[in-house]
Amino acid sequence: MKYLVSFITLVCFASIIYGFNIQEENLPLSHKFIGSGTLGLFLVAMPLFLFTYSKGKKMKDYMLTDENVRKMRGEEPKKTNNQ
Repeated sequence: MKYLVSFITLVCFASIIYGFNIQEENLPLSHKFIGSGTLGLFLVAMPLFLFTYSKGKKMKDYMLTDENVRKMRGEEPKKTNNQ
């Protein structure tokens, strides 16, 4: 899967670079290449990358909750009355 994401990213960058290279000869076509490369990066490659590399990760570990703030500060976890 990571090879697919890499391939799509390279194709999108190549499309953007090609669009900038042909900008002098054919302006409408260059805008299409630049736009499609950008859309491919942000609507195809980025979601595939995030899906591939976030498998098995807990989202709670990356969220800024009261418990995680206390861990970052080095404080003891708050005890409740029923413990």
